[in-house]
Amino acid sequence: MTDTTRTNDPVDPAGSAGTTRVTTLGEGLVTSALLGTERRTPPAEILAPGKEAPTALLDAAALHTVRRRAGLLPARAAARPEPAAHDGRARLPEAAGRRLGRLLADRSGSSGGGRRGAAPDLTELLPQWLAAANEHGYRAPAAVLPALLDAARARTDLRPQALTFAGPRGLWLARFNPEWKFALRGASGGALLPDPGDGEAVRLLWEEGLFAERVALLAAVRAQDAEASRALLASTWSTERAEDRLMFLDSLRTGLSGADEPFLERALSDRSRNVRHTAAELLSSLPGSALAGRMAARAATCVSMDRTGGGQVITVEAPHECDADMQRDGVVPAPPAGRGERSWWLGQLVEAAPLDTWPARLGGRTPGEIVALPVLDGWADELHAAWCRAAVRQRDARWSTVLLGSPAASPAAGPGPSSLAERAKLLATLPPAERASWVASFIAAHGLSEAFQLLGVCAVPWAQPLGRAVVDALDIARDAGSYPWSFSGVMGLAERCLDPAEASRLELLTAAQDEPEDASPGAGGYWSEAFRRLVSTLRLRASMLAELNGHDGPDDLGQPAEPAAR
Repeated sequence: MTDTTRTNDPVDPAGSAGTTRVTTLGEGLVTSALLGTERRTPPAEILAPGKEAPTALLDAAALHTVRRRAGLLPARAAARPEPAAHDGRARLPEAAGRRLGRLLADRSGSSGGGRRGAAPDLTELLPQWLAAANEHGYRAPAAVLPALLDAARARTDLRPQALTFAGPRGLWLARFNPEWKFALRGASGGALLPDPGDGEAVRLLWEEGLFAERVALLAAVRAQDAEASRALLASTWSTERAEDRLMFLDSLRTGLSGADEPFLERALSDRSRNVRHTAAELLSSLPGSALAGRMAARAATCVSMDRTGGGQVITVEAPHECDADMQRDGVVPAPPAGRGERSWWLGQLVEAAPLDTWPARLGGRTPGEIVALPVLDGWADELHAAWCRAAVRQRDARWSTVLLGSPAASPAAGPGPSSLAERAKLLATLPPAERASWVASFIAAHGLSEAFQLLGVCAVPWAQPLGRAVVDALDIARDAGSYPWSFSGVMGLAERCLDPAEASRLELLTAAQDEPEDASPGAGGYWSEAFRRLVSTLRLRASMLAELNGHDGPDDLGQPAEPAAR
């Protein structure tokens, strides 16, 4: 009720005695308010005749507050901040702006697989909305920037898309709130950048800009002139912090080519182990690099055909030492706990060697024929695992397809890893259509219980065969009386990843069904509710896309779908 946080002293014509009296009166009001008028009688001067103590206390507090505020000295004038840089992107359509306001307002609501109810989870749709808005090239309305930055602060997964959408105005605003300092460090596209061809402006921003601005600048220059970007990076390389050198080096992944090799070779001698490791990884991704050649030569001395077995068996002789040259080329000498040194070194050599090494080394065989060969002395798992990592690093879809094996086969029986996480990495190297087809066949053969990680690498929206395989598997699980809550994660993925055009076809699944005798109690109602939420979310996503295209979609598309008639 009283303003006790002001830093300026009130103007008091009565002098210091008057100031003391006013301050004492304010303290008495606060004490009476905290303890209650029955336990602490208010100061006598406020107990007006005919008024009860609580009423008199409130009247006095209001009067005291007005008196203090009216008597504040004016604050010292400060320089006005520079205005935000102009953002020339297109204005967001009005309907899409209203939708964004709802999504941001709902971000603190419950979310996740454990939620109940048939209404869509707006929180989980915000990343998809931001991605679509950025694809359209819209700028964020100024009024939503605080809520947008708050959302990005709370969820790191939102930050890249949110900061891109916020643009230069969002970066400007983040300077005034310490809670938004992440935007100044981690933004990749929010700054207003000079023309990459303006050498002086580029140099000035590179030397004096914020880290986020420098990252964005390096990416912009590299997209236009890779040689200029390397020169820019080299100009300050020796003075950069280790963590910054690592981030800048990582930017070379985009458009990596043989022209980057000399710079990366020099980085192999960097004082930071992480920088050296990243440089070696990038060089090994260039099959024609000198490092790739060195690794191929080392790996070839370890893996060959066994001549005594008729040339139909692979033999392995792992390295006996890890010399200085190997370490400079990125081989880590100390193995993790529980791992033998020789197998650790072998895996790193094979992983970094170009996969084209092996057909020539192993009798001109195709990748499929090579992977099918037996390996002596129990080295098969180590060798196949290294080939898997090499296929991921070199983005080799042909080798990945072979190492994944048939989707209908048991993961434990295939040539590649049984780990679903490792299989997902291999899948990510395949073209989107092949990826979706492989996962659809995997689900048809093994169901959904092991498919969650594999679904996460499939392009959104899911291709029709994959989407239908997921929905069919969910329907089968419902008919079998399966425990419904164990499928909530997949159902949540389906809400975000199914093609919105599937909503009408799925309407029949919203009907409640009779539960089998051995079904979990309440399972039928849960499944009906989950399918209603799925249909409602697909319709809402369709509406979101329509609004971003400038069309006003029906405003009730976020409401739960009505159960279909039996």
